[in-house]
Amino acid sequence: MAHHSIGPSVDRASLILASASPRRLSLLAQIGIVPDGVLASEIDESPLPREKPRAHAIRLAQQKAEATYRLRQDQPPSYLLAADTVVGVGARILPKAETEAQARRCLSLLAGRGHRVFTAISLITPEGVHKCRCVETRVAFKPLSQAEIEAYLASDEWRGKAGGYAIQGLAAAFVTKLVGSFSSVVGLPLAETANLLSGSGYQVIQRWPVVSQVNS
Repeated sequence: MAHHSIGPSVDRASLILASASPRRLSLLAQIGIVPDGVLASEIDESPLPREKPRAHAIRLAQQKAEATYRLRQDQPPSYLLAADTVVGVGARILPKAETEAQARRCLSLLAGRGHRVFTAISLITPEGVHKCRCVETRVAFKPLSQAEIEAYLASDEWRGKAGGYAIQGLAAAFVTKLVGSFSSVVGLPLAETANLLSGSGYQVIQRWPVVSQVNS
């Protein structure tokens, strides 16, 4: 009979995810991390004049972490994890599509060409140390017919997504090449996030389930 238990118990500060994204919660759960809370703060996500996609992702992730840090100043020290994903074509930042017209423009621009997806992760440790990493992934789309674009728009999967698409959904049918981190394109680079947390004292693998085989 198999018994499931959690690895050695460890004392730890809590982990707060500074993002309301259900995708990021799901990605963290995939590597055995369940935040103790979710607290997303509202910030202005408008690009600065001449701001490049990588710099934009880093700035927003840091601002999200800092805004949540300020909201929790009267709470016990915690690990605060924020992230932001930006799709760039050259120096151009594509929006997080909120209208069908925006999504159509994004898909028309991405069709038949390569683009880059930048996901920045920002961590504030219980000691107040700020750390940041940015992961770049290159993605290429096949040429898209008008029928394919219209069918994808009808699915509504594009809504609120950077660049107007969600790679973990129907848009996977458009991807001909991916170089880098798939999870980063979804919204959180898992290897880099685990390394950042582990390197800051947050136990990751110690929380993975341990399955022991016991004969009964």
